[in-house]
Amino acid sequence: MALVDQLKFNDKGLIPAIIQDDKTNIVLTLCYMNKDAIEKSFDEGKVYVFRRSQNRLMLKGETSGCIQILKSVHIDCEGNSVLFKVDQVRAGCHEGYFSCFFRRADKNGNYTITDKRVFDPKDVYKK
Repeated sequence: MALVDQLKFNDKGLIPAIIQDDKTNIVLTLCYMNKDAIEKSFDEGKVYVFRRSQNRLMLKGETSGCIQILKSVHIDCEGNSVLFKVDQVRAGCHEGYFSCFFRRADKNGNYTITDKRVFDPKDVYKK
């Protein structure tokens, strides 16, 4: 039985996926995948995601070149979320940080940036 057949997708055909750096264990991002994204990630060894805002499958890093090389896949106990461990090329966040979780928040909603930018998004995402 294929992996996708063992997973519990939501009513929109999506499943949450945590992307984690294999070397540092830093959580890079949370994204959503459909069956095609999971199958293509396995087939090509690079992470593909389903972009809900664009309603399409996309290679993570297709614009920036900051791709994620698949190292291993882990399934939670209920089969309703997955964890992808990857070798991150350059940075995982479209805002230029290694991780999307570069802000530490307090209970009042204030936050502090806790990381340094790896690249300037204006240089990468020129319109």
